[in-house]
Amino acid sequence: MSQNSARNLPELVSFLDGLAEPRIVMDADYRIVAANAAYTREFGGGRPVIGRLCYEVSHHFTVPCDQAGESCPLQGSKADGKSRRVLHLHQTPRGEEHVDVETTPVRDDSGRIRYFVETMRVVRHASSRPAAQGLVGRSPAFANMLSLVMRVAPSEAAVMLLGETGTGKELVARVTHEGSPRADGPFVAVDCSGLTETLFESELFGYEKGAFTGATHRKQGLVEAASGGTLFLDEIGELPLSLQVKLLRLLETGTYRRVGGIETLRADFRLVSATHRNLSAMVKAETFRRDLYFRINTFPVRTPSLRERADDLPLLVASLLARVAPQRKLRLTPAALNTLATMPFEGNIRELRNLLERASLLTDSDEIEPRHLVDVELEPGNDHTGTTDSAPCHRWRTIDQNERDYLAWALKNHSGDRPSLARRLGVSERTLFRKLRELSEQRDTPA
Repeated sequence: MSQNSARNLPELVSFLDGLAEPRIVMDADYRIVAANAAYTREFGGGRPVIGRLCYEVSHHFTVPCDQAGESCPLQGSKADGKSRRVLHLHQTPRGEEHVDVETTPVRDDSGRIRYFVETMRVVRHASSRPAAQGLVGRSPAFANMLSLVMRVAPSEAAVMLLGETGTGKELVARVTHEGSPRADGPFVAVDCSGLTETLFESELFGYEKGAFTGATHRKQGLVEAASGGTLFLDEIGELPLSLQVKLLRLLETGTYRRVGGIETLRADFRLVSATHRNLSAMVKAETFRRDLYFRINTFPVRTPSLRERADDLPLLVASLLARVAPQRKLRLTPAALNTLATMPFEGNIRELRNLLERASLLTDSDEIEPRHLVDVELEPGNDHTGTTDSAPCHRWRTIDQNERDYLAWALKNHSGDRPSLARRLGVSERTLFRKLRELSEQRDTPA
């Protein structure tokens, strides 16, 4: 029986009780007139809900959502007679949670709207409270991104994650996978920035024994490893044109062969890609193939920068401290939190995590103070100009000159390896390698 054709309330309630997802029936005045067993179990909290107002139960509001600054799906459904879907923060017996809400009008035989059925789907893979793993956030920018992910996750559409370095694109890709029908399958991540032409085929497609020197056994490729699940291509904008052709052929035919093999194998994966680059500009510059761009960009989702998520900073801090020092109960002093709030965080959440991890090692107590958050790169006396003077150089210089000097300083003062330096600078290893090569060439060029 369709919800849109239910003739009376008992018939409708009987139908909804057989459904696994939590659902309620409301009248046009926001009053709950029925609830199925799943809703009573997940959202009722042991209290009767029949006769109560939906916004009072879900939000603890005293007025409808639209009067409290929220989007109200029932109000929209009343206005145009169509289904409405929104992402809300609901109060539940487990605490506040992200809930995907869909409101559908139910008409009588004459076509008049009699009731509204509201379906609730709790977002299990993102938290509005501090969490030791996964996505966390509650700001409008985060909620907008999450609502898009919840819409596309159940489909097979190719997803393109766009955003600055360090905004958590791989976490978003995992949430997309976990919210899909392929959630029980593998999630396989591929860093495109480190793939050469030789590595591309052997890593993605695998190879047969004897395919080349050193191939002493058959190796499964990442495409095969992702069978039945999700293939995540990170930093896809770093792929050179020659490799873009090979990827396009895989996506268009859905088939591939291992290196040195003759058997044609069928690929079975859902594609999620990510990049911090402006792919549309790269298409215009002819450094990224137009046909590949349209193949992978079915559903773009932008991951917001930390600057757009200022309201999420305390929540992110609590979550990241639990991840970098799980054995301790660390907290920031109010002054330290204020210090963080003034930082630009060009490296976004990755930079914030690194800063908190360093601070956790510097403090001997459970409190992190502003002095523990001072980056050694910003301390007085450090050289940021590439000169021997501790004071900054105030003459006019080009951006390229500043970048070269800063890179030379970073290379001199960083004690780790190149991959860790790339992470600290917020760039891919490929980008760092290119910039270091340019720096070396400029040093070798006579003045």
